[in-house]
Amino acid sequence: MADREKGGFWVGAAAALFYPVSWIGKRVYESGERIPREGGALLVMNHVSHMDPAVDAVFVHRNKRVPRFLGKASLATTPIFGKIFLGAGSIPVYRGSSSAGDSLRDAHQALRDGKIVVIYPEGTITRDPQGWPKRSYTGAARLALSNDVPVIPIARWGTNHILDLYNKKVRLFPRTRVTHRVGEPIDLSVYRDKDQTAAVLREVTDLMMTRVTGLLSEIRGEEPPAKKPEPADGE
Repeated sequence: MADREKGGFWVGAAAALFYPVSWIGKRVYESGERIPREGGALLVMNHVSHMDPAVDAVFVHRNKRVPRFLGKASLATTPIFGKIFLGAGSIPVYRGSSSAGDSLRDAHQALRDGKIVVIYPEGTITRDPQGWPKRSYTGAARLALSNDVPVIPIARWGTNHILDLYNKKVRLFPRTRVTHRVGEPIDLSVYRDKDQTAAVLREVTDLMMTRVTGLLSEIRGEEPPAKKPEPADGE
């Protein structure tokens, strides 16, 4: 088995910040061995709470890898955390600007360099009242089809019961179960020789999020709604 991926000073700083946050919940990790111990991989996840990046970073780190997150560019300018965000190798996303292509370019490079990239295709925390994923952006599909790396769906549930800033709710006690369930890599071979048209990117995006939603359904013991969730902003 490969040794733990080395992270350096800023990854250590992030760990010092995020590990205590992750201890707020009762961590349950299922099938974490499906995360490759070496080489590039794209981790596709749902997004239900502002707490997610912290617990997701710890989850990946405990599986001996250093996660590189795609995150809003505004995070890079926040005091203290901004330095950790950039220093740990996270990738700012410049939405609605001429730099949008650059943010995706950096994610492509990270995958080619053998890094783990974590992406929330929804782009933001779902506003679905029941916490199901919304219709997602296609950037994750572009990354998945342009790089020959494992594409791994992961669902996480429970952080929304601890921290829900949209509804101004915080519950630290009793400790809430926070579960990560990792699925099998998604086989996208049938799509790799196709042109990346809008229709193909949408189909691949929906396939990835269907897999994530299926894992979330298993964690919750509930069926997702039959009705399609609301579209992502701007679609």
